Amino acid sequence: MKDRYDIIVVGGGPAGSTAARVAAENGASVLLLEKDREIGVPVRCAEAVGEKGIKKVVELRDEWIANKIEAIRLVAPNGSVVKVSHEDVGFVLDRKKFDYDLAEMAAIAGAEVVTKAYVYDLLKENGYIAGVRVKHLGEDFEIRAKVVLGADGVESRVGRWAGLKTSLNLKDIETCAQMTVTNLNIERQYCDFYFTDKGAPGGYLWVFPKNENTANIGLGISGNNGFKKTSLEYLKDFINEKFPEASVLTTVAGGVPCAPYMEKMVTNGLMLVGDAAHQANPISGGGIVLGMLAAKIAGRVAAEAVKANDVSENKLSEYQKEWDKVGGTGHRRAYRLKEAIYKFSDEDFDNIAESISKKPKEKHTIVNIFKTALIKHPKLIPDMLKVFMG
Repeated sequence: MKDRYDIIVVGGGPAGSTAARVAAENGASVLLLEKDREIGVPVRCAEAVGEKGIKKVVELRDEWIANKIEAIRLVAPNGSVVKVSHEDVGFVLDRKKFDYDLAEMAAIAGAEVVTKAYVYDLLKENGYIAGVRVKHLGEDFEIRAKVVLGADGVESRVGRWAGLKTSLNLKDIETCAQMTVTNLNIERQYCDFYFTDKGAPGGYLWVFPKNENTANIGLGISGNNGFKKTSLEYLKDFINEKFPEASVLTTVAGGVPCAPYMEKMVTNGLMLVGDAAHQANPISGGGIVLGMLAAKIAGRVAAEAVKANDVSENKLSEYQKEWDKVGGTGHRRAYRLKEAIYKFSDEDFDNIAESISKKPKEKHTIVNIFKTALIKHPKLIPDMLKVFMG
């Protein structure tokens, strides 16, 4: 590592690698720092993406795709299943390969990538963030930069150290647990979502197949529902009931911000992207595509700011203004929908499934499901139409 770069990116996930690549492509000298020993490990993600969304950021490679998904199914507490008609094709990714290749793409573009690099503080100078303090292979380094870009996840310390408001209310963070399990007999073309207040209060359970024998099975529960049982305990109960013969290959846990739009994600010399900026979808918790879309903007704006020799909050706010148009307005609408949906009881979910099942199959769409779900919240229907129909 050198002792000075134009831009330092903290965090080597999809958002961090994308920001590093785009900044390097725009002429900046870039250092990408990842605390773990290997990019893409551990995988703390359900790994599902939609084709339309991911192609806005990067061209898909066959080796990234573990499984192609033809449709999703919603499972009510009483066991009724609604197969959802949807135009978009979905994929379950191999996130180890995906993340690794995104970092490699950043390196090919000119970014320097360093793993086992633990950032433990920021350098500050004259009211600006001016670099990082990092421990790498037992040695401490001070590395200066004109812009530090925090892509260090929901637990982002970079933003907190910079004085940005990164805290979350308990109800706005999903505590998640996931197991990759095998010895299953499942239909690999479907991603299944289970909604039950008893089994996943303030959230949902998922079964995302990687093939006909193996799937990511997980759940997220609202943070204020984790006092009686942990997310891992809820997950074990679900797997024991639905898949008693399953063998567990991996177990991971973590948090996902299903929170209001982060009103300020930049300051002098610093920007946040991805989960660090609370950019995950508030309803689903999905953050891969949204984080990468934001990172494309952030990487370009950071490089332009360096060229202009102006890394002030005012200049870097161009990123936030662009992001607001791309994802911010939709994020606010989705959060209002989430606030209503996550209060539903098991009886509500059963009634929604029953109402949808009575409609012709071509009417089994996400829009119609949400219309039915929000029949007691008519003021939210315009938000729903904007979120799902643009």
